[in-house]
Amino acid sequence: MRKMVWVIAVLALAGCGQQSGGESKKPQPPIVPAHVEAATPQWDVLVQGETVQAISDLTGWLIEHSFVSYVVTQDGKQRVLVGPFSSKAEAESRQADLTAALARAKKMNIESLVVEHHTAQ
Repeated sequence: MRKMVWVIAVLALAGCGQQSGGESKKPQPPIVPAHVEAATPQWDVLVQGETVQAISDLTGWLIEHSFVSYVVTQDGKQRVLVGPFSSKAEAESRQADLTAALARAKKMNIESLVVEHHTAQ
């Protein structure tokens, strides 16, 4: 097993930084972090339960079912959001996927809402 790991590591590192003879390195466009972009509306899916549930349990379930979530604190309460999405239609589509996954898991005490927020500059 160790030999296989070493072989994979050597092969991966062997190709690092090599360019073919006549090609020059293409300039890469600058990477702009999301928090630096202009203040544009973005959409999230707010996930909340009717009964009190641990945030870690909810976020763990979301991760297990391929929903990328994050936790924010609003008015002293922690909220679980899935997103962000650049359009309301995209957020509503993901909300429908989430609702279907919740129904398959028989989690009827959890609801989701599409909410808008503006990114800070």
